[in-house]
Order: sequence, then structure tokens, then C-alpha cells
Amino acid sequence: MSIVPLLKKYEKDKSIHQILITSSTLSSSKVIKKFNFKKTIHQFYPIDHIFFINKFLNYWRPSVAIFIESEIWPCMFKKLNDKNIPLLLLNARLTKKTTNKWMKIENFSRNIFNKISVAYPQNIETKLFLKKIGYNKIKSLGNLKFAEDSDNKLLKLNKKLKLEFLKKKVWVASSTHQNEEIFCAKAHLILKKKFKNLLTIIIPRHVHRVEEIVSDLKKCNLNVSLHSSKKTNLNNVDIYIVDTFGETKKFHKIGNSVFLGGSIVKRGGQNPLEAARFGSRIIHGPNTQNFTDIYKLLKSLNISKKIKSPEKLASLIIFKKNKKIGIKIRNIGKKILNDTIKELDNQINNEFKKT
Repeated sequence: MSIVPLLKKYEKDKSIHQILITSSTLSSSKVIKKFNFKKTIHQFYPIDHIFFINKFLNYWRPSVAIFIESEIWPCMFKKLNDKNIPLLLLNARLTKKTTNKWMKIENFSRNIFNKISVAYPQNIETKLFLKKIGYNKIKSLGNLKFAEDSDNKLLKLNKKLKLEFLKKKVWVASSTHQNEEIFCAKAHLILKKKFKNLLTIIIPRHVHRVEEIVSDLKKCNLNVSLHSSKKTNLNNVDIYIVDTFGETKKFHKIGNSVFLGGSIVKRGGQNPLEAARFGSRIIHGPNTQNFTDIYKLLKSLNISKKIKSPEKLASLIIFKKNKKIGIKIRNIGKKILNDTIKELDNQINNEFKKT
């Protein structure tokens, strides 16, 4: 989660008494709980209706409201504006499809977007779309997804399990969607002809699909092990499935090649930066429109490769990291994070001065 470095920073800020973070998914709430923050409280986001929004704001009484990426809630935005609570849209992201929908109700959209105090677009495309809608209070800081959470506790694997991984040729298929596991299984079968000690780690985008995935893989005569089983003997295991929340980073660290899912199926791709920070080769399908600017950068650095078939995927798997590129990606992230913190400090301090 790209906001975790920010939460860690503001957890230490004595001028801030409490941080409320909201989300609409159970998985994100579980990830937040893993950090054991002292000031940060998680709540599920209320229904965007005047009755619920009023109750929510009257209870929590926020000094500043920060929304992330594409979270546009008309009723909430209006009530925040009515109460003179600054509203920041951080790491803002709009797609062409979303913008076209907003433009169908142009006057309403312009009214809602102009309730935002400042928007910080994560890419050039979003900046242009915001202007198209009629919003101009824009400041570019860069894509916060480049920033990393440097907590090494998140990288620690069971020692016995780590030793098992070191014995094998490991590659990772991350954030996979339906049918992409079989796609990767076919690549595994091709690679296994060359590497007998091959291990493919699959991290499904949606954990609730694990039973279905296991069933499909067994039909391919592949031996499967689940991370939740805590099995540390991986002899004869072909596919290791990570069926737990918030542990992706551990496996990105050990994968020299990482295939990013949501890119063979038409989902627009998943964020490749976490794996890229470790110097992994990034492999993806043709559908990466969710992260156009990021993939453009990775391609220019010659660390991302596009594929359309299991055969091509298998041919591009390597078992050595590019550490120099990893350092370069991390340095980009550090600058964006520092610039973002500086900007938020100014916004928050200005608000506190008023009160």
C-alpha cells in the first residue's frame, strides 16, 4: 500500500493526535492491522448518502480529508466543503473511460471536482483529464506508488522455508486473475524440461479463488503447496501458492523474474513497482493501461518485457536480479515520498494554524 510510508511518518508527528483511514475491502483492513499502528484507526467507508455522511463527519470531525487515487464521492465532497474541511486528492488517477463517464454529466462533475482543495495527479494523463473536466487546482509531485515501505519485518520468511527456496530456481506470478494461473502453469511445464528444481510461486489477486486455482493446477498434473499450510519441505512441489494477505513483498524479494497479472486478461494490469524495486525482471501481458507511465519507464530501463503466450513467458524467465536498476527505482520513490511529505506538512500545518 503506497500510503503506508506516509502513515508511518505521521504516526510519529506529535501535532497529530489521530489518523482515521477508511477502505471498502476486508483485505485492506487486514493489511493495516499487521502494522499495529498506535494512532491510526481503520473504519469501513460509509455509504455515500447524506444521512450516513453527516453521522460519519459529526462523529469523527476531521481537520483534513485526504482521498487517494480515484476515490470520488459526491456527497462526501459536498459535505466536507460545507464544513470548510480541506479536501486533498492524493496520487490522483483518472482513466479515459472514467473521464468520459464524468463528462456525460459535465456540470455536475465540474461542481463536484471543484470541491477538491488540491489534486496531486500521479501521471500526465490524469492531469489532462482533470483539466478536461474543468478542474485546475493541480500540483504534480510524481506517482506515490514509487515510494516503498522499508519495514524489513515484512520481508522475513520462515528460515527453513527460505532455505528451501534457495535450493530451487524460483520465479513469481503475482496478482494473477482467473485463467492466468493456467497460463503460468503452462510456462512452468515448459521451463521444467530445462530446470528440474524449478519452483513457481503464484500470488492470486483474490485469495478466495484458491480452491479453484488448486483444482485447475492439479488437472495439469502439478504438485501444489499452500503458504498457509506452513509446509517447509518443498521436495517435488511445482507450484507454491501464497494464500495469505499482505505477504506479497516477501516473495517479490526472492523472485528474480516476476510476471504481473491482470495483463493477460483485460484488467489493465497490476502495479509492477514493488517487484522492480528489488531489481526483478518484470514480465507482463498486453493489457497494462492502468500503469501506462510506469511501464513506459520500466521499458526504457530495459527491465520489463511484454508477452502474449506461455512459450514467450517461459523464454524470458531469468534467475538473476539487476540490483542497479532496483536502486534507481528506490531513489525515484524516495524523492517522490519526500516531496509528498513536504507538501502535506504545509497543508496540514496551515490548517492547524487556522484552528
